[in-house]
Amino acid sequence: MYTLLIFPPAVKDVNVLLERERSEGISSPSRDDDSTLLNPGTHSSILEDNTKSESGLPEVITVLSLISVICLSVCLQGRSKSCGLCFSDGKCRIDYILVYRKSSSQSEKREIFERNIRAEGLQMEKEASVTNSDVIFLKLHAPWDVLCRYAELMNIRMPFRMEKRINKFRGWLPRKPMKFDNDTLPDLEENESFTAPFSRSRIHHFIIHNKDTFFNNATRSRIVHHILQRVKYEEGKNKMGLNRLLSNNSYEAAFPLHEGRYHSKNSIRTHGAENHRHLLYECWAWWGVWYKYQPLDLIRRYFGEKIGLYFAWLGWYTGMLFPAALVGLFVFLYGLFTLEHCQVSKEICQATDIIMCPICDQYCPYLRLSDSCIYAKVTHLFDNGATVFFAVFMAVWATVFLEFWKRRRAVLAYDWDLIDWEEEEEEIRPQFEAKYSKKERMNPISGKPEPYQAFTDKYSRLVVSTSGIFFMILVVIAAVFGIVIYRVITVSTFAAFGWALIRNNSQVATTGTAVCINFCVIMLLNLYEKVALLLTNLEQPRTESEWENSFTLKMFLFQFVNLNSSTFYIAFFLGRFTGRPGAYLRLINRWKLEECHPSGCLIDLCMQMGIIMVLKQTWNNFMELGYPLIQNWWTRRRLRREHGQKAKAGFPQWERDYNLQPMNAYGLFDEYLEMILQFGFTTIFVAAFPLAPLLALLNNIIEIRLDAYKFVTQWRRPLPSQAKDIGIWYGILEGIGILSVITNAFVIAVTSDFIPRLVYAYKYGPCAGQGRFVSVYFFTFLTLYRDYREPPDSAEPYSYTLQFWHVLAARLAFIIVFEHMVFAIKTLIAYLIPDLPKDLRDRMRREKYLIQEMMYEAELERLQKERNEKKKKKDRAHHKEWP
Repeated sequence: MYTLLIFPPAVKDVNVLLERERSEGISSPSRDDDSTLLNPGTHSSILEDNTKSESGLPEVITVLSLISVICLSVCLQGRSKSCGLCFSDGKCRIDYILVYRKSSSQSEKREIFERNIRAEGLQMEKEASVTNSDVIFLKLHAPWDVLCRYAELMNIRMPFRMEKRINKFRGWLPRKPMKFDNDTLPDLEENESFTAPFSRSRIHHFIIHNKDTFFNNATRSRIVHHILQRVKYEEGKNKMGLNRLLSNNSYEAAFPLHEGRYHSKNSIRTHGAENHRHLLYECWAWWGVWYKYQPLDLIRRYFGEKIGLYFAWLGWYTGMLFPAALVGLFVFLYGLFTLEHCQVSKEICQATDIIMCPICDQYCPYLRLSDSCIYAKVTHLFDNGATVFFAVFMAVWATVFLEFWKRRRAVLAYDWDLIDWEEEEEEIRPQFEAKYSKKERMNPISGKPEPYQAFTDKYSRLVVSTSGIFFMILVVIAAVFGIVIYRVITVSTFAAFGWALIRNNSQVATTGTAVCINFCVIMLLNLYEKVALLLTNLEQPRTESEWENSFTLKMFLFQFVNLNSSTFYIAFFLGRFTGRPGAYLRLINRWKLEECHPSGCLIDLCMQMGIIMVLKQTWNNFMELGYPLIQNWWTRRRLRREHGQKAKAGFPQWERDYNLQPMNAYGLFDEYLEMILQFGFTTIFVAAFPLAPLLALLNNIIEIRLDAYKFVTQWRRPLPSQAKDIGIWYGILEGIGILSVITNAFVIAVTSDFIPRLVYAYKYGPCAGQGRFVSVYFFTFLTLYRDYREPPDSAEPYSYTLQFWHVLAARLAFIIVFEHMVFAIKTLIAYLIPDLPKDLRDRMRREKYLIQEMMYEAELERLQKERNEKKKKKDRAHHKEWP
C-alpha cells in the first residue's frame, strides 16, 4: 500500500494517479522490503528506486518525493495534528502500532503476518523512525466494515436506542468539593443508554451519530489486537498470534497510541481539554486534585475495564481506610490521654527496689525495674483497654470492606456492561503446545484436537514445584534465624558501647538495627521472582490465565513469608524459650537467647511494624515512579544530544510513545501485590500497632496519584482489556481476613498483658470479683520475669505457680471465645449484606424486560413493513394486468 499524503491543489493529478492504482489493486510488495516508508533522510531515493521498478513513472514520483519531504518537514515542526494520530492522509485513525527493526532476522514471518493482516481487511502504513532508521513503525487502521464484523464476533456491547435512568446512588454523593462538576468534566456526564451486543443486522437500532467515533479508541485498539492474536505467521494450525511474534523478536513492541500530549499551555478551565489524556492528567494524575474522586468512567474509557477496576478497587480500599484510621488514631490517643492513669506503668516507674537479671552475660549490668519506665509508657500507647475493641473492629472492617466491594464491583460491572461478559476460550500457551504437541485429545468445548498433558506428568511437576516453594520458604526462615543470631550477639556489643545513650538502651538499639537489617534482607530476597518464574514454567500451565494465577500465588506466598516471618517471630516466639535463672537456653552453648524487654514484647513488635511499613512503602513509591522517570529522562537527554533541544517536540505521537517505558511484563501484578501485602500488614497485627491503617491511608492517597501519573505520563498506553473482577486477589484478601482474626487473637492473648491484667483484677487483686484494677503492685503478680515461677528460696525453686495455669487457661479461653465471636459476626455480616444491591437487581430486570419489549416491537415493525411492501408490489402487479 502506498503511503498517502495530503497534497496541495497543484498536484491533483498525483492524487488521481494514486487512487487509480488503489482501484486497480496495486499494493505494496509482499516482501518486507520497506519500500514505501516515509523517511526524512532517504525518502526520495527509496521511492524513486521502487517506482522505477514497478510503475515506470520517475517524473511523477520525483514530484511525489518532493511533496513528501515538504509534508514530513511540516509534521516534524509540529504544524500538522494529523501527523501523530492518523495516517499521512489525515483521515485514517491509527488504531495500533507495531515496531520492528529492519536488521531483525524474522522478516519472512513478518511478511506472511502482514499479508494476512491485509487479508483481514486492516489497512497499514509503514514509516521509519526519525531517530533511528533501523526502527520501523507499522501503523494499523481498522475500517468501519472490519470494526462492525469483529464487534459482532466479540459480542461488544454498544449503546441502544433507549434512554436509561441514571443510578440514584450518584445523587447521594456530594457534589463539592470532592466531586468534579459538569463544566470541568463534561465527558463524564454522558446521556446513559441501554446497551446490547452489536449486530450488523440490527445496526439501525444502535445510536450512531458518527461512524468515526461510534467505536471509541479503546474499543478500536481492542478489536485490532483481537485480530492480530488470530493472524497466522506460518503455515500451520497454531502458528499464529502477535504475542508469539513479540516473544521471538519478530516485532520489538506493540501498543495503542496515546491521544496526544498530556499537558497544554492553556488551562483546562478556560480552553477545555485537548484530548482524553490531557483531561486525565488535569483531573486525575495532577497532584492538585488528590482529594477528588477518581473519574472512573474516563479511566475505563481510556485504559479499559481491567485497569479501571484496579483503580476502582484501590479507591474503594483507600476510602474504607478512613474509618479504620480514625478508630486506630482514637485508640492511640486514648492510650496517650490515659497514660498518667495507667497502673502498670506507674508500678514499673515506682519499682526502684526491684532488681532484674542482666539481659546478657558479660557486659550487661543488673537492671532496676524502674529503668523500663519510658518503655512501659510507650507500650501503653498501643496496648491499652481499647486494643481488644480495635482488634474486633478491624476483623469486622475487613469483612465489611470485602462484602461492600462485591456490591461496588457489581454496580461497576453493570455500568460498564460487564454483567453478561464472559472470557473467551483462551488459546494454548506456545510452551505448552511445543512440549505436548505429540499427544492430542479432543477439546470438549471447541471440538478440535489439542495438545494433552498426562495426569502423572502434571502432578509430578506440581509436586516438584510445591517442594521448591517450601524450600524457598525455608530459606526465608533461615534468614530470620540469621537475624535472631544477630540480635543475640549484638545486644552484648551494644551493652559495652562507648556512647552512653547506646549503652543504656542496648536492647532498643539492637531491635532497631535488627529491623533495618531485616528490611535489607527483605529487599534482597525479592529476587524470588526468578524462582517463581522457574517453578511456574516447570508446571507447564495450559493457558495464560492458569500461568498468571500460579505465578501470582507463588509470588504472594514468597513475599508474604519474606515480609512477615520476622514479625511472627517477634510476636509469638521472642522471649518464650529463654529458660530460667540457672538454666538458660544458649545458642551454641555460648550466647543466651534474647528475652523480651521488662515492659513486654509489644514494644519490639510495634517497632518492627512501624519501621517496615514506612521503609517498605517509601521504597516502593520511589521505585514505582523513580525508575520510569529516570529512564525517560535519560532517553530525552540522549535525543536532545543527538537531535537538538526542540527535536522531541516535533516527533509524531508514535515516536514519542515508543520512547516511553512499556508497562510491566506482568501487567497489574506489581500494583496489586503491593496493596495486598499492605492490607495484610494493616489487618494481621493491627492489635499491636493501631496506627497501621493511618500509615496505609496516607500512603494510598499518594499511591493513587503516583500510579495515575505513571500511567498517563511515563508509560506507553497499555492495551485496553476487559475484566469482571480483580481475579485471584479477592480470594487472597479473604484468606488474609481469616488469618487476621487468628493472629490478633494470639497477639492480645499471648503478646500483650491484657489477659494477665484481667486475671489479676478478677482473681488476685484486692478488689477481686469487682472487676476493678487497683494499685497493689501488679508486677508482683508476674513473679520473676513474667514467667510465673516460684522464688529461688521456695520448696520447689523456679517451678510454675498456680497463677501460671490460671493465666494459661484464661489465654486459651480468650482465643477460643474471640475467634468464635468474630467469625460469627463476620459470617452474619456476610449473610446480611447481599452481593447485589436491590436497586441494581431491579434495574437489571427492568432493562432486560424493556430490551425484550423493544426487540419484539422492532420485529413487529419490520414484519409489518415487509407485509406492506409485499402488498404494494402485489397492487402494482395487479394494476399492470388491468387492461
